[in-house]
Amino acid sequence: MTSSDDWKSAWQPMIDSVGRQFEEGPRVFSADEIERSAVRRYLEPLEFDCPLHYDRETARAYGYADILVPTSALPTFALGPMWRPGDVLFASADRNAQPTSSALRWITAPMEPPTTGYFATNFDVEYLQPAVVGDRLLRFGAKLLGCQPKETKVGRGAFLTWESNIINQRHEVVARLSTTFYRYNPHPKD
Repeated sequence: MTSSDDWKSAWQPMIDSVGRQFEEGPRVFSADEIERSAVRRYLEPLEFDCPLHYDRETARAYGYADILVPTSALPTFALGPMWRPGDVLFASADRNAQPTSSALRWITAPMEPPTTGYFATNFDVEYLQPAVVGDRLLRFGAKLLGCQPKETKVGRGAFLTWESNIINQRHEVVARLSTTFYRYNPHPKD
C-alpha cells in the first residue's frame, strides 16, 4: 500500500468486523400499538383504496387477524418514542433549534474512523410477514454486512452496509432492512 492509500488502513477494523452484530442492548418498542386511525391517516394522502387496510371483515376474510398495515408504513410504526413525560426535547428556544434526541437511529461502530459527511446510497427491504392493527413494532439490530473503502468525487471513506429487523411484540421478524451509507471526509478545497 502506498502512502497515498494510508487512509484505507483506518477502515481495516471495520472490514474485520463484517458479520458482527453491534446493537445488542435493550429492545424499546414503539410508544403505542398501531391504531386503526393511524393506518387511516397514513392511507388518506395516498388515496390508497384497498379494503385490506381499512375494513376489518375483509382483512379477516383473507386470513389476517385485523386490518393490514401497508408495508410502506412499517418504518414509521417501528420508530421508538421521540418524547416521554419529563423529557426535554428542545433545549433551546432558537428558531431553528434541533431536538436533543431523535427516534431516527444513526448506526455506528466504536472502531469506525471519524468522518464528517455521509449519505445513504441503498435501502432494501425484505417483507417476511404482515403487521396488523394492534401490533407494536421495533426496529432492532445493527449487523455489519459490508465495508468497502473507496475514494469518490466527494471524498475518501467507505460504503457501509447494515442489516436490521423490524419485529413485532411477539418477537417475530416482520421485515429485514439493509441500508448502505457512504461515510466520508470531503476532499480538501483547493
